[in-house]
Amino acid sequence: MLRTPPPARRRIKALGIPLLALLALAALPRPQSAQILKKVKRTVAGAAEAETLRQLDQLVRGKVRCVFDDLTCIKNAEASEEGVVLTDDEGEILVDEDGNPISDPEKGAAVAQGRQVRPGAGAWANYDFVPGDEILIYEDFGRDEVGDFPRRFGLIQGNWEIVEWQGGRYLQATSGGLLAIPLPDTLPERFTIEVPVTFAHGNAYVRLMPGRAYYGRDRRYGGSVVSLELARAGVRPAGNQGPTVMSQVEEDRRPNAGVVPLRVMGDGEYLKVYLGERRVANVPNAVFPRADSLFIAVAGGEERRPVLLGPIRIAGGGRDLYNRLAEEGRVATQGILFATNSDRIRPESTPTLEEIGKMLRDYPELRIGIEGHTDGDGEEAYNQQLSERRAAAVEAFLVEEYGIREDRLQTAGFGESRPVADNSSPEGKQQNRRVELVRLSP
Repeated sequence: MLRTPPPARRRIKALGIPLLALLALAALPRPQSAQILKKVKRTVAGAAEAETLRQLDQLVRGKVRCVFDDLTCIKNAEASEEGVVLTDDEGEILVDEDGNPISDPEKGAAVAQGRQVRPGAGAWANYDFVPGDEILIYEDFGRDEVGDFPRRFGLIQGNWEIVEWQGGRYLQATSGGLLAIPLPDTLPERFTIEVPVTFAHGNAYVRLMPGRAYYGRDRRYGGSVVSLELARAGVRPAGNQGPTVMSQVEEDRRPNAGVVPLRVMGDGEYLKVYLGERRVANVPNAVFPRADSLFIAVAGGEERRPVLLGPIRIAGGGRDLYNRLAEEGRVATQGILFATNSDRIRPESTPTLEEIGKMLRDYPELRIGIEGHTDGDGEEAYNQQLSERRAAAVEAFLVEEYGIREDRLQTAGFGESRPVADNSSPEGKQQNRRVELVRLSP
């Protein structure tokens, strides 16, 4: 008797009735079965894909997921008992030709090459978020103990603690709650907020606002609230003040599918909200009064399905690059982002690179120097070499994508030798990791 090999048996079991349906349909007259056959084929394909994903999930369950060139994450994961699997920039697990998850950085880099998205390509073509360059708060929870509540924040309500997950630190909420982030000064007219978020509960949300709302006794805030829910994101009103601008979120971009970056850009009454590379709210008449604290409210956190918040960055915005260059001769930008320990420019850099490219096109007499700077982490010699490679990568992008002549550009790397802030604080490190543009003589 012909025996079905074990893998094939498992495949038939996984496909079940759809496969039997295909066999039955083969005996029907073609005109009668054509449409049904198409539907069944789609069902079979979906079932096969689901089975593949299920098997992959079993292989990587419990392991730390690191972006293929995040060497710090990979090193920490390899030193732990969990082990590591590598992903691309979008969080998709990298697999080899046999479908096995990859843990070797060199092999991961080779596979990821075909998946990398350059700035300005694909969905990033219309991305216009530019992070502020005057950092007010950067909290990565590195100075607090795991299990503690962040000392810099104010607890109003809820169960919160710092946890280590997927090679990084997050603030975990296992209940609904509210916390306050004191700012060193009043939030400026132009500002940006960035925080990675993930949660799984269908009724969960994360909301940002400049006053107390939703929880606690003194919840008097009325105005616009940035809201991320499971299937919607945008701006909601509190106290019936401000417009409602909410967008549907596709399933693969929802916070239960992985960590999603939530970003906010404010300029006077104008408020823009982004989820990953997509703008989900464009509000010209938001009610977002400036205050000296930012409040974060969460709902739906549970022990088994917590809400997780990643490093929180709040910054003031600046004037356009050309005016600052013309007046000051030098400008630092936080908008050119690189993969960790790499000179690979991340696609989130699109708006800043576009502004630089257009500026050089509009002012053909302008010559600029491109300087790379790092913080004080790591070895000095490595930081020096990394800063040089990053400056050269920016120059190469401007030449290739915008046709800027090489004789209008100069590059230099200074590593950690020219800090503009104290490397002992998270804000200082963020300020020191920068690209500077310098106006050169014609």
